[in-house]
Amino acid sequence: MEKEDARNQSLEQLHERRKQVVRLHKKAIGIMKIVELTGLTYPTVRCAIDRFKEGGWAAIRPARRGRPKGDGRVLSPEQEDTIQRIIIDKRPEQLKMDFFLWSRAAVGQLIEQEYDIKLPVRSAGK
Repeated sequence: MEKEDARNQSLEQLHERRKQVVRLHKKAIGIMKIVELTGLTYPTVRCAIDRFKEGGWAAIRPARRGRPKGDGRVLSPEQEDTIQRIIIDKRPEQLKMDFFLWSRAAVGQLIEQEYDIKLPVRSAGK
């Protein structure tokens, strides 16, 4: 059987697969046979069994993946909204800036004027 990449599965699918591994293990089926039956890799199967032994059914529930939304941002959501409103309502020349159109450099300069936060051009674009 071909091995599956668990990174592409939803958290619910991953939880079901882990429960399947534990159920098979409780039936005294060997780890290599579980690997063969489920299509998961040996480390994945071993990890699910170890987690279950340490903490029961709750321990095999997968946690959310990735960084929390908004993590690493310099501006607060309110500050971002204010900057966006200024960009929509006014042109750089109306704010006595050296630009005629909004560019990343102009947005960075606006953020520096409004909040005294200097951002790299790349960050201002995001």
